[in-house]
Amino acid sequence: MSKVFVNIGLSLDGYMAPEGMSMENWDRPEYKNWGAKWGTLMGWIVNLQYFRENLKLGPGGETGPVNDMLRKTTERIGANIMGKRMFDHGERAWPEEAPFHTPVYVLTREQRDPWVRPGGTTFYFINAGPARALELARESAGNRDIRIAGGANVIQQYLNMSVIDELEIALAPVLFCGGRRLFENLNEPGQQFRIDKIIDGSAATHLRYVRQ
Repeated sequence: MSKVFVNIGLSLDGYMAPEGMSMENWDRPEYKNWGAKWGTLMGWIVNLQYFRENLKLGPGGETGPVNDMLRKTTERIGANIMGKRMFDHGERAWPEEAPFHTPVYVLTREQRDPWVRPGGTTFYFINAGPARALELARESAGNRDIRIAGGANVIQQYLNMSVIDELEIALAPVLFCGGRRLFENLNEPGQQFRIDKIIDGSAATHLRYVRQ
């Protein structure tokens, strides 16, 4: 059966996204320049060779263990699940050929027809809750795995359903001091994980946990 996994960046103080992260708040001083914080959080990925290939940014880029990890993670994905907030932000920020190349199931209350993008990405808007989205993702993923892409609330829902098999976290040395935390609103007893692998990168420490 396909595995269900989380693959995200995380700040040192446990946030997935800084306070006020939206295009409307780009220059608003009360949100303390969320763009710079986000850039520090995800800076490790931008110069990787595989990332550049996947987004068609041209040749070059860093190789090595972190690049190999990113390639392996991306190639295992048969379907993605995300929340409406993440989709709304990405709809304006992603290139025309969205960087997923799989079916993407968006948890939302909005009624909307599937949105087909070049390169194999189709967004499906699911009103029937996280269990139904996971069921559909399993059907479309086949023998490949399912990534719970975010945001934090969506990941928390799947952790509370006890269906997450693996956590892959890129822990970046940045403090957000506010925003959307990953490990909140969890039921007890929570899922138990063990450390599987650690890769030291120049801009993040890459942690992989598997379900016990």
